[in-house]
Amino acid sequence: MATALFAGLAAGFVLFVVQQSWVTPLILEAETFETAGAGHQEHGHEHGHPWAPQDGIERTLFTLLADVLNGFGFALLLGAAIAFSGRQVNWRLGLVWGLAGFAVFGAAPALGLPPDPPGVDAGELVPRQAWWLGTAAATALGLWLLALTKRRALKVLGVLALVAPHVIGAPALDIHAGPVPPELVNEFIAASLVATGVFWLVIGTMSGHLARHRIGLD
Repeated sequence: MATALFAGLAAGFVLFVVQQSWVTPLILEAETFETAGAGHQEHGHEHGHPWAPQDGIERTLFTLLADVLNGFGFALLLGAAIAFSGRQVNWRLGLVWGLAGFAVFGAAPALGLPPDPPGVDAGELVPRQAWWLGTAAATALGLWLLALTKRRALKVLGVLALVAPHVIGAPALDIHAGPVPPELVNEFIAASLVATGVFWLVIGTMSGHLARHRIGLD
């Protein structure tokens, strides 16, 4: 718990910095297009909107809180996976575990469902969520079988688990649908993946470093 707490705090803060410097400005820009498009569609009719933090310090603080909580939660998951593997870790091996986390929760799902900014018509939510969760689970299983088992049959099964979601295919998605310019959408995808990658590298490195020193392996 202590390792996950400190690793999550570090990763959440680093993610927050990357988001504020690159991702958030793209979100704000995309929201201007989304608001303009919604204004044309409503034709003056009033509609209820869900609660959202106000722009400025409130939104910034809620973003920081969400990043830190995400960091803590994912650090717990990674720490549990490392403990279950029975392998000793240091910061270098933790970096590898972090790369695996990025593959599971970032890169693999993004191959079919890349991150989309506000204003993009991404389609129905439930099919996308189901494919995303299935892809993350299959990628985790595939990497585990490839890296942590010795039997050839299990490694073959691991390869099949990695490719199966992409053979099935993600729900149809036009990331350039809606009022947001394609170049903004593409930059948002790149920025989001970079932020996610940095986030996982910090979680892995910190988890490996802290776990090693907590069990006295200098």
